[in-house]
Amino acid sequence: MPLQRASFYLLIVLVTIAFGAILLPFYSAILWAVVLAMIFFPLHSRLEAKLGSWRNTAAALSVLLCICVAIIPGFLILSSLVQQGSALYRRIDSGEIDLGKMVQELHDALPLLVRGWVDRLDLGGAGLLHERVSSTLMQGGGFFAGHALSLGQNTLEFFVAFGVMLYLMFFMFRDGRSIAATVKDALPLSDAHTARFASKLTSVIHATVRGTVIIALIQGSIGGIAFWILGLEPALLWGVLMSFLSLLPAVGSALIWIPAAIYLALAGFWMKAMVLVAVGALVIGLVDNLLRPRLVGREAKLPDYVILISTIGGISLIGINGFLIGPLVAVLFTAAWQIFEREEEGTSVP
Repeated sequence: MPLQRASFYLLIVLVTIAFGAILLPFYSAILWAVVLAMIFFPLHSRLEAKLGSWRNTAAALSVLLCICVAIIPGFLILSSLVQQGSALYRRIDSGEIDLGKMVQELHDALPLLVRGWVDRLDLGGAGLLHERVSSTLMQGGGFFAGHALSLGQNTLEFFVAFGVMLYLMFFMFRDGRSIAATVKDALPLSDAHTARFASKLTSVIHATVRGTVIIALIQGSIGGIAFWILGLEPALLWGVLMSFLSLLPAVGSALIWIPAAIYLALAGFWMKAMVLVAVGALVIGLVDNLLRPRLVGREAKLPDYVILISTIGGISLIGINGFLIGPLVAVLFTAAWQIFEREEEGTSVP
C-alpha cells in the first residue's frame, strides 16, 4: 500500500511537470489572461448582475472592454516604441545624427576641472568615448530594429498567443468563481493560509497593474510632452521609455530626464535645462507623490527597495513580464515567512 501511494504521488508530479511544459510556450498569454480577468472582474460582476442569466454575453462584453481599454493602447505604445527606436537607429546609421560631433561638443562644453577628470578616466579620450556611446546607441537601435523584424516574422505565433489569451480570458470571466473555488480546494493548505496568499496576490496585482501602470503612463505622457516642447527628439520614444522606467520605484523616469537636462545645460541651453528639471522634479515627482498613495496605497506592503530589486530581477530573468512576476514572488516569499514565523510563535494566522 505505501508503494502504491508513493507511485501515485510520483505520477501526479510527473503529469504536472508534463502539463506545465505543454503550457510553457503560452505562459505569457495565460499570465495576462488571469491578470486582466482579475483587474476587470469587478466590472464584469456589474455587467453580469445587469444581464442576469446571459453569462456568455457578459463575459464576451468584458473581454471586449479589456481589448478596448487595456490591450489596444498597450499595443499602440509598444509599436510606437519599436518604430521610434528603429527610426533613431536608421538616423544614426545613415549619419544624419553625428554622434561624434555631439560627444565632442559636450566634451568641450565641460568645465575645465570636470573635463580634466573625464580625460584622466580610462576612456581613451573623446574619440574612444564617442565610439563607446555610438556602440551603445547602435546596439539599442539594433534591438528595436531587430524586434520590429521579429514581430513581422512571428506574426502567426503572436496571433495564436493572443487568441489563447482572449479565449482563456472569456472563461476566466464566465467561470472565474468556480475556477477559484476549485483551485482553493485543490491546494494542500489550510483555509486561513489560502485566504492570506490569495489576498496578497490580488493586492499586488491590483497595486502593480492598476496603480503603477497608470502612474507610469501619466509620467511618461508628461515627460514626452515636455521633451516635445523643448525640442528633444524623438519625444515619443523618450516618453515611452520614461513610462517603462517609471515602473521602477525610487529611480524611474529620472533615468531619462536627468541626463537630458545635463545634456541641455552642457550644450548651453540653460533655460531649457531648468524647465526640464522643474518639470521632472516638481510635476512628474508630484504625480508620483500624489497618485501612488491613492492608487497603490499600502496594498503591496513591501518596502520600495524590495519592489525595486524584485522588479529589476524579474525583468532580467524573464523579460517584461518580470515587472509583475518579480513583486508577486517577493510578496509570496514574505507572506510565507510571516505565516511560518507566527506559527512558530504559536499565534494564529489572521
